[in-house]
Amino acid sequence: MSAKRTRKLSRPSVPRAAPDVYRQRFTVAFEYPVVFARDVFAPENPLFTATLDRLGEGRRHRVVFYIDQGVTEAHPQLAQRIKDYCHAHPEQLELAAPPLAIVGGEAAKRGWEPVRDVMSTIGNLHLDRQSYVAAIGGGSVLDMVGFATSIVHRGLRLVRLPTTTLAQNDAGVGVKNGMDEHGQKNFVGTFAPPFAVINDSSFLQTLAPRDWIGGVAEAFKVAIIKDVAFFEFLCASASALRERRQDVMEQVVRRCAALHLDHIRTSGDPFEFGSARPLDFGHWSGHRIEVLSGYTVGHGQGAAIGIALDSYYAMRRRLIGKRAFARIITGLTDCGLPVWNELLERRSADGQLEILEGLNHFREHLGGVLTITLPDGIGTKTEVHHIDPGLVEEAVLYLKRHGDALV
Repeated sequence: MSAKRTRKLSRPSVPRAAPDVYRQRFTVAFEYPVVFARDVFAPENPLFTATLDRLGEGRRHRVVFYIDQGVTEAHPQLAQRIKDYCHAHPEQLELAAPPLAIVGGEAAKRGWEPVRDVMSTIGNLHLDRQSYVAAIGGGSVLDMVGFATSIVHRGLRLVRLPTTTLAQNDAGVGVKNGMDEHGQKNFVGTFAPPFAVINDSSFLQTLAPRDWIGGVAEAFKVAIIKDVAFFEFLCASASALRERRQDVMEQVVRRCAALHLDHIRTSGDPFEFGSARPLDFGHWSGHRIEVLSGYTVGHGQGAAIGIALDSYYAMRRRLIGKRAFARIITGLTDCGLPVWNELLERRSADGQLEILEGLNHFREHLGGVLTITLPDGIGTKTEVHHIDPGLVEEAVLYLKRHGDALV
């Protein structure tokens, strides 16, 4: 007797329902002025009040001022001048509290206590989202106050008044803020465009030599990858910059700031959703040097060393010639910027150069694939997705042999 065959019944096919998707899409227009001026808090100068009232609201504005302690030491009358200015413009300004001094330098960005203090002050003063926080200081103070301001009520109106060359031509004019955490520079932060930026060049006159020349490194950075004429100007102006010619530094600050602003506006990625960050040319190692030094190496000095390192790498990759590399190194050193630090040769337990860890931090900070900007001739750039550790070793050896002699 043959076995009965069982017939499998096929299930009727059920059409899959299309996903129920409502696609949200909108754009938000950002606009803010970057003003170049002198003596902003002279009582007869209407610039500050006009800047706060740029939306034409025609009302009295509540404002609280935070001042970098280093700035208060260099300008001991500043707090009183701000009070006098507000008293001279009572219909436009209400000083919500006496100007508040806060720690400056990279210490402002380490630890959460300064952020909590700013948040508490904003809350205790009952400032609302249309009130103003004015931050006066170097890039670190602008970063910390900007971060705190951006997360209270999801953002108050921030007016930045940068006081260093580096803050006026780079850190203070962009759309980011950041805090140091987890052993990394700017590990925490937000994208939060300011309400306005006021670059008062009178603050530059009292800068220490390191802070005066530090911003020139950022000028070289952007010139090397974007503007050959500006690069030529920087090289030709080296002696004037070392001699602290105010008029020359003002030109450097304006052009460098404009190039940064142009990139933010035209790159198509102002909030860095992609994997490339051209304005951080030289910074993967520069940031790492800052961290390894415990921030005794200034940001501008770290950036200069990183630019020298990456420029050597670009030369070895035949992206720039030997003459162009020599001009970059000479330009930096003629201005008084370093191209060597012994931290470049520090090694971890496994024998690897510790600066190479900066590549991992850099990739994580951006996301996606590693993308490093290098010069492709002076005034143009290219991007690479791999860095050869052997060539970095070679660059470090070259800078060790020649760096001290060049400065």
